[in-house]
Amino acid sequence: MAPEMAAPERLASHRRSSRSKAASLLLAAALVFCCAQARAQGIASETTAGRVDAKSRDGDAKTRAAIEVEGNRRVDAETVRSYFHAAADGRFDEASRDAALKSLVATGLFDKVSIERAGERLVVHVHEAPVLDRVAFEGNKRIKDDELTKTIESKPRGTLQRAQVQSDVSHIMEAYRHLGRDEVGVRPEIIDRGNDRVDLVYVITEGAKTPVRQINFVGNKAFGKRQLAAVIKTSATNMLSFLIGGDVYDPDLVSADRESLRNYYRSKGYADVNVPSAVAEYDPATRGFTLTFTVDEGPLYRFGDVNVLCHVEGLDAAKLRRLLLVQQGGTFNGTALDKTDEALAIELAKLGYPFAHVSPRIVRDATANRIDVAFEISQGPRAYVERIDIHGNTRTRGYVIRREFDIAEGDAFNKGLVDRAERRLKNLGYFKTVKLSTRPGSVPDRVILDVEVVEQNTGDFNIAGGYSTVDGWLAEVKLGDRSFMGTGVALSSAFTYGQYTRGIDLSATDPYFFGNRVSGGIDIFAKESVANSYQSYGTENYGMMLLIGTPLTEQLGVQWRYSIARQEVTLNPASLALPASIAIQQAALAGPQWVSAVGETATFSTVDNPKAPTSGFTSTLRQDLAGLGGDVNFLRTTEDFRYYHQINDDVVSLARAQGGYITGWGGKQVPLIDSFFGGPSMVRGFAPNGFGPRDLTPGTTMDNVGGSMYWATTAELQSNIPGVPAEYGLKALAFVDAGSVFRYNGPTTFPGSTQSLQLANANIVRSSVGGGLSWASPFGALTVTYAAPLTKASYDVVQPLGFTASPF
Repeated sequence: MAPEMAAPERLASHRRSSRSKAASLLLAAALVFCCAQARAQGIASETTAGRVDAKSRDGDAKTRAAIEVEGNRRVDAETVRSYFHAAADGRFDEASRDAALKSLVATGLFDKVSIERAGERLVVHVHEAPVLDRVAFEGNKRIKDDELTKTIESKPRGTLQRAQVQSDVSHIMEAYRHLGRDEVGVRPEIIDRGNDRVDLVYVITEGAKTPVRQINFVGNKAFGKRQLAAVIKTSATNMLSFLIGGDVYDPDLVSADRESLRNYYRSKGYADVNVPSAVAEYDPATRGFTLTFTVDEGPLYRFGDVNVLCHVEGLDAAKLRRLLLVQQGGTFNGTALDKTDEALAIELAKLGYPFAHVSPRIVRDATANRIDVAFEISQGPRAYVERIDIHGNTRTRGYVIRREFDIAEGDAFNKGLVDRAERRLKNLGYFKTVKLSTRPGSVPDRVILDVEVVEQNTGDFNIAGGYSTVDGWLAEVKLGDRSFMGTGVALSSAFTYGQYTRGIDLSATDPYFFGNRVSGGIDIFAKESVANSYQSYGTENYGMMLLIGTPLTEQLGVQWRYSIARQEVTLNPASLALPASIAIQQAALAGPQWVSAVGETATFSTVDNPKAPTSGFTSTLRQDLAGLGGDVNFLRTTEDFRYYHQINDDVVSLARAQGGYITGWGGKQVPLIDSFFGGPSMVRGFAPNGFGPRDLTPGTTMDNVGGSMYWATTAELQSNIPGVPAEYGLKALAFVDAGSVFRYNGPTTFPGSTQSLQLANANIVRSSVGGGLSWASPFGALTVTYAAPLTKASYDVVQPLGFTASPF
């Protein structure tokens, strides 16, 4: 235990404690006094500042009150005074007056503004800008009023601003330059309507079209001028330009042409190609442009090692290799590289890896001209599509563009699917140019897709006349629209009146009628042919067809159809010098027959250009089954295979094989009108119905009665013509054809008669060799050929000179 403290010590300790408490109380009192003093000073300061601000505002108001406004009618004087701010000393010095002048002019409310000092006062003279009652255009024929209205800034009920009018003139001229009208003139006219109201009229002199006179390529060594000219859409003006177009200088189209050239070179092995410029120079002497594309080709590469490297857990790289479209040792192909990238991205999304990123890692070996490719798959950052903004679609509906995307707002961002959508939009044929870009969204993991399109005309109207070996002299009118009223629905109509045939065809197709890329269509048709030198009978065929189609892959498409048609063989014995063949009489006596059939067509294509292929192949398998009601039963199968190979810049080779088979079922024979007939579509140099099973009964018309089987082959060379511009679309042809139609399965006797059919039904090879010219005209492919038969039957009908017309 501690010893007890002595009394003196307790007393000293008590005194020290008392002094400590007193000091603490004094310190607290001092702090309270200081805070109170500071608060009092703050209140006094705020009060003083408030008085100063009030005095400043009162002074500023008194200063502005010294500003007189003259000339204003619609704009309140106080609004004008609000643009004046005095200097620190309360006066309007030169700097403050200049700032007010610029602000008033910038409002666009006044034509003129001036400020002058009158003693201690400022006088502001204003002349208010007139109000626009109407903004109109005169003299414009190539561009409609509503399209021009979108390009200018001056609007009705706005004010007339001189600088804005000059800007509008520039915008109108730029719109015409995109149509190739560089000589356009625009003169603004102002019509006074009184009470400070005017009409603004842009008087337009459109001028003549400024064509592209010449197209040059600089730096091209691997491909000639003719071959590169066929790649781009811009063409030099020629005698057919009024039909085929493309000879107008359009900067947007030229920009797309540069990309087309680059893609073409990349698909042919030139991985480093660059098209740095496309310069258009106006030549006053020719009143046209000379367009020069500069090409930096780089070396030709081949593929080296091709691998798939996967850094995503759970993915099997070996299974993804089956999607590769590039092969080791093959010529470098940028198109195949891009499609492989796209196929992998789509497959990853299907497998549940939407954020997995495919990056082709390319390693160049400049010494060996070899490129090793590794498709590296890694987990990318999580990003979502916030929205898709579309610009430039004045006619095309927004949903027509959006449905080409496999992603929507809120979905995971996938660059492969975006690139695929861009290619789809370009292939629609609705737009001159398509550009997709991205920008950051409202938060870091959101992306906004911008779709910029430039539309082109989708309507078609053609009137044509000519001669066809099959149809004789004929006239044809075609009217249609590939995207009716911007909905993406294709409408077409064709009316034909010929020497031997006449008909009408109406069709409508919606590419998304049944949902995602499943098309629906209807075709209504009527056709009538009359007896001619090739056949002793006429035919009638009218009905309708319902179609459903879908692409299964980028290269494979399938179409299903149902058709119902009334068909009939007509015979006019009074017009014949001899009795018709027994088979023809039997078909005519059968009367009209209804054919109810379902069918499908599978098309596989790898060609580089559907209209003018130079490489790749197409295979078309078609099957029809008749007998779902109706009067006839048959099964028909046909195949058409074509292979294209480019020999050099000007020559393309074609190898073609086709064949077919038809048979009745359910105890019914195949009608005559549905059989196969040999002619120039199989072997050129023969007349329509010129070869195949034939009735050789003496004293009859000895008609071709058709066969149930056929085959045909073709070897053809297609060449550009030296000295003829490629844009003319003319090609020379040299070919060898061979084929046969055989196996007649129709009636051989006439009921109630002992007369029988004397039939020539052997599988005899018919062949020919010849040449010709083909023109890719705006109305379709027109071809004239001359062929000499090499092998034939004695009863065949030959026709060396042939004319054919086929739609694009």
